[in-house]
Formats: sequence, structure tokens, C-alpha cells
Amino acid sequence: MLRSVRCRLVPGLVILGSLTALRAADPAPLRPTQRTAMEDVDRRTDELRLVNKALWEFAEVGLEEKKSSALLVEKLREAGFDVRVGVAGMPTAFVASYGFGKPVIGLLAEYDALPDLSQKVQPTQEPVEEGRPGHGCGHSGLGTGALGAALAMKAAMQQHNLKGTLRLFGTPAEETTIGKVYMLLDGAFEDLDACLHWHPAAKNEVWYGSTKALISAKFTFTGVAAHASGNPESGRSALDGVELMNLGVNFMREHVKSDARMHYVITDGGGAPNVVPPHATVWYYVRADDHRDVERYYEWVTEIARGAAMMSRTKLQIAIDTDCHELIPNTPLSEAIQNNLERVPRPQFTAAEQEFARRIQETLAQSPAGFNVGFDDRVHPLNPGTELGKGSTDVGDISWFIPTGGLRAACFAAGSPGHCWQNVAAIGSTAGDKGIHYAARVLAATGLDLLEDPELLAAARADFQRRMKDRKYTTLIPKGQKVPSRIR
Repeated sequence: MLRSVRCRLVPGLVILGSLTALRAADPAPLRPTQRTAMEDVDRRTDELRLVNKALWEFAEVGLEEKKSSALLVEKLREAGFDVRVGVAGMPTAFVASYGFGKPVIGLLAEYDALPDLSQKVQPTQEPVEEGRPGHGCGHSGLGTGALGAALAMKAAMQQHNLKGTLRLFGTPAEETTIGKVYMLLDGAFEDLDACLHWHPAAKNEVWYGSTKALISAKFTFTGVAAHASGNPESGRSALDGVELMNLGVNFMREHVKSDARMHYVITDGGGAPNVVPPHATVWYYVRADDHRDVERYYEWVTEIARGAAMMSRTKLQIAIDTDCHELIPNTPLSEAIQNNLERVPRPQFTAAEQEFARRIQETLAQSPAGFNVGFDDRVHPLNPGTELGKGSTDVGDISWFIPTGGLRAACFAAGSPGHCWQNVAAIGSTAGDKGIHYAARVLAATGLDLLEDPELLAAARADFQRRMKDRKYTTLIPKGQKVPSRIR
């Protein structure tokens, strides 16, 4: 059942900031507070490298990031943060706080890996351990960079007696868009004035655009076991239900908008060919650019599932894991991040690192056309804000309640796709460490802008309110549902 949560929301499609609002002036020099933060990140170069290495080696999938979460919590407590763990019923979720009073600025950390992507730090494919997870989305670096930014902001706040509260949120299971959604429903972000995030990528740029909304659900069919050859008439195949459902959804694809995505994996299809499968499960993602479209498509998919159960004479059970919303950009925050991307010194990649990246590029199915360097060290200009990303992130749900801004930093070889072994190798390399270092400095500089500039915060709030008018946040997660204990 659809339920709504009190919120100030965007009317229809995202209203984008005017291009005339994008600042073209040269960035101002770093302030003393920001220089203090930069120096703190620099002092921690070796420490952050070791944290990234440890998270990279742990490579824990979502909701199971016990070692990764514990390491970040340990570092934060050592630095004087007050840390609350087990947030929203997730053992690997935490909130670390420093300071007091307003404004309250949030940073987001992720640290979950992807299954079956184990890879050594080398430009040819070879797993560290066959079948093990790997950081194909670079979240070992994401968590490390967020940690570095938080520690640097704390150093500046302490040295310069800055008022306000800094929060670092440890958010599990981003790859399945679970952690932040359940933390949000639990009220973890309620008092934030602004929120910042970053992600490893193939370029240095502001994350100024939207993403796809997503519903993740598992459809379990229950039938009757029987000997598949001796007594087939006595059986009712749960696998038939799954296959009929998938067939129906595949016919559905012709009649949805081009931005829609429905993809699935069969997680349980039976045990042996000579036994009529008494149970079978298929796991679906339903996505689109607008959450309202996702709601409609998901209802259609569930109707197909019910029809498949009727045809196969099986019983159907549906469990929604999560319901994630599209990302709402913010023009003033994006401008502030762009300013800091341009004035914080960029990483300089060595000839050996560039050669490493070029060798990675040789393994890609589609090489980056016309691009003659491996790691892109440029800062790309702020785009008009019309970008509609093809992926999904639970950062989107926070952006429906809080002014939110983000950046991407070059940690991957140019042209690399997401969720690939090439990215596991890159984020674990010295080049990956440099991108992490750069992201930590830019995040810290922008966080300090928000602490010290009330006009920036007011502008971000005004932009947020303009975008988030006359629409309610709705979720298909049943009220009071606890977070899944496991994803798979």
C-alpha cells in the first residue's frame, strides 16, 4: 500500500536552475578555515590511503559491512566525534556528530561492495579470490573520502571556533538503495540544513542532475513438489510462475516510456530437474526518471505476477525491499561545489599511472573515442542541470527533504563503465588514492562554505523550496517494516 511522508516536494518534473544563475567568475582564494582543512587532509594522506586499502580488502556487500563500518567508526571516535551505531535497525549504519547548534551540515559515507567483482590492482582481469565481492563502484574510496572531509572540517571548526554541527552518516547498502531510505524513514536526517555527497568517477565534475527512481521487490511463488517424470500431474511448478511472470514483463517493455527499466534475476529456481520446483523467487528492479511512473509500472508488474500465479496455479508472495526516489539537484550548492573543484589543487597523475589507465582502457568493450589520456585530470564545467542519470541512488531520498549537492572525482580510467572489475583495480591504485584525496578536500571546503556563509544556505533552501512544491513524498515500503536483514 502506498503511504506518504510529510515533505516539501517538486512539482512534476524537476524544475532546473536558470543557466544565467551559474557563476562564471573566477573562484576566490581559499579562506583560512579552508586552508586549515586542506592541511589536515594532507597530513592524513597515509592514513586515508590505509583506510581505503582496508575497505578495499574487506569488500563487504550491503548490510554485511561489519569490518568496514567498524573501521570508520573507530577513526571517528578517535578524532573526538560522538558516534551512534545501529541506526534504523542496521548494525552497519552509524551517525557521527561533532559541534553543536545551527547550521547542521551532513556528509554521506558509503562502503558496500558488489558481488563477484574481486580483482587485483592490475590492468588485466584476475580476481584476488574467485567469486568474492569487489569495489566495482569505488565505495572503499567513497567512505574514505567522506571520512577525510569530516576530519578536516572538524579540524577547521576546532581551530577557528566555528559554530554549527557536522554530521557524517554511515549509510549501508547503497548498491541496493536500502540504507539511506530506511535511515530517512527513521528520522536520521531530520535536523539537517544541507547535505553533501561524492562518488568516485571517471571525471572531476559537479553531480548536477537527476537519477532514476527505483523499487526493489522479490516475487516468491509456492507450488507443489512432485516427481517430474513419474507424477508430473501431481505437481504445480513455482518455476513456471516465475517464467510466466518474466515473459509477461518482457512483453510489457514495448508499452512503457523509453526511460523505464525493468531487470531481474532468478534467485531460486528449484533444486533438480526431476523435482517439480515447489518454490521459486525472482528479484526485480523497476526504474524510471519519475517516481510516479515507477509506482504505475510496479503496479503493472505485480498484476502480471498475480496472473502468472493463476496460470501456474501457485501461490504468490511479494516483498518490497526498498523504494528509492530520483535525485533533486540544487543550483546554489552545485555552484559552490564547482567553485571549490576549480580552486582546490587537482591531483597530478604520474606517467606510470596514466599508462596503467591506458592499459585498463584497452580491456573495455568500447574504448573512449578521441581521448588520449588514461585518467582525466581536468575539471569539467558545470552542466545546465538537465542530465538524467541512468542509475539510481538512495541519496535521492535525502534530496527530497534536504538541500543536497554532490560531486564526482576522477578515480577511474576515462570511459570506464560502472560496476566493472576495471574500477576495482583503479580505486585500489595510487591514482584512486589521489582522487579520494581531492574529493575529501573539495567536500571539506564546501562544507565550510555552508558553515560560514548564511547567504549560501538561504539560497540553497530557497532553491530547494522552489523545486519541491505541491508534491508529497510517497513510499511503497509498508509502514513499520524493518530493514531486510540480508539482501541476497
